[in-house]
Amino acid sequence: MTSPLRTLAQVALPPLLLLAIVLGIWQGLTVALEIEPYLLPGPLDVLQAGWSDAGLFLQAGLRTGTAAVGGFLASLVVGCLTACLFAQSVWIRRSCYPYAIFLQTVPIVAIAPLIVVWCGYGMQSVILVSFIVSLFPIITSATTGLLAVDPDLLDLFHLYDAGRMTVLRKLRLPGAVPYIISGARTSSGLAVIGAIVGEFFTGYGSSGYGLGYLIMQSSTLLKTDRLFAAVFVSTLLGLAVFGAVSAIGAGILRRWYGSE
Repeated sequence: MTSPLRTLAQVALPPLLLLAIVLGIWQGLTVALEIEPYLLPGPLDVLQAGWSDAGLFLQAGLRTGTAAVGGFLASLVVGCLTACLFAQSVWIRRSCYPYAIFLQTVPIVAIAPLIVVWCGYGMQSVILVSFIVSLFPIITSATTGLLAVDPDLLDLFHLYDAGRMTVLRKLRLPGAVPYIISGARTSSGLAVIGAIVGEFFTGYGSSGYGLGYLIMQSSTLLKTDRLFAAVFVSTLLGLAVFGAVSAIGAGILRRWYGSE
């Protein structure tokens, strides 16, 4: 076995083995204890429900994924621009940062009805909820990175009479790249959560529905097997978005800093 395959096996086999054990115990308990499927379906029931509605889950996953990616990209742009503004002045940072914290602390369920009133039902409202939920980590990480500048390098730029934009473009932003990528990883997972939560309240009207709607519908109808399948697909979606962002971030870091 070559070294890359051996490394992959060492990384992948332990969690896969644990998953197989958990699924086996789960299936065995549901059969031995004769648990009603509407209370706790077995893994085989969940797999059958997911397979029978595979097309439905695919369409819902694509719709939710589109909203999550839209909210994440918006949070990445707005968060980086906001962090650049915060890095320019301590007074701006002290004045505005508490309102950025507001985005993290306010319950999204409290403002979701307002979003429906302002934007109506549909994709735009789900993207807005995803954007609100995923914005704060970008602001925090990017601001930290922009301020984590070597004082000697900052003095050197000032010695050559460099302006604020020059310092930002040639010193602060390059040094903040790892911080921004770290915040993007966190934000990508929150964007998926925000999209699903947004679908609980704003939905898509008659134009279609996403995973959040399927979760609510399955719970209301006590279709627990389809509920578990929807949660599993949501988890896969979150892992896919997080993995894509992590892979892009790793590529950027390799290109930015070389093999080190």
